Amino acid sequence: MIELKPLSKGEVTPFYTWINDEEAIRYSLSLFQRLISKEQIDAWYESLFMEQNTYNIGVFLKTTGQLIGYAGISGISKLNRSGEYFIFIGDKTQWGKGIGTRVTEEVVMYGFEVLQLNRIMLTVSELNYGGVKAYERAGFKVEGVLREACYREGAYHDKIVMSVLRSEYNKKQ
Repeated sequence: MIELKPLSKGEVTPFYTWINDEEAIRYSLSLFQRLISKEQIDAWYESLFMEQNTYNIGVFLKTTGQLIGYAGISGISKLNRSGEYFIFIGDKTQWGKGIGTRVTEEVVMYGFEVLQLNRIMLTVSELNYGGVKAYERAGFKVEGVLREACYREGAYHDKIVMSVLRSEYNKKQ
C-alpha cells in the first residue's frame, strides 16, 4: 500500500496544496498555520534537508509512487535515546485507509531497530480522534495531558502526550 523513502528536493509541489488546506493542517504542526506563500513553504521544505537530530521520510503510494505525506522522528537525543514522532498525511483522499497506523508502525520500528532509541513520544490534539486511535494501534500509551496547549478554530484544546518504550515494542513483536 505505502512505501517509505527519502524525500527529494524536487518533491515540494504537493505541500503547496496541502499546507494551504485548512482541513489538512487542522491538527498538524503549528508552523503550518503560518506558512502561506510558496516562498515560505519552499524555505520550510528546504530546511528539512538541513535538520540535525531528525529522521524525515516521505510517504509514497506503492502502486503509483505518488507522495502523500511525510513522517519521522524529531529531537533525537543520543544521550537519552529518545525522540518525538510526527506524521503528516496531506493527501486527504488517503485518509481513513489505515495508512497512518502503518506509517507509524514502520517509523517506530526504524526508531527502535536502527536509531536504537529507548523512548518515542508524541503529542496529539484531543480532537484528533483518528490520530489517537492510530497511535494506540501502533503501541503508544497515554502519559498525560497538556491542558489547553493547542489553539485551533477559535478555542483552546488539550494535547495528549503519548509514548512507546523499546520494552513495550519488543513485547509486541
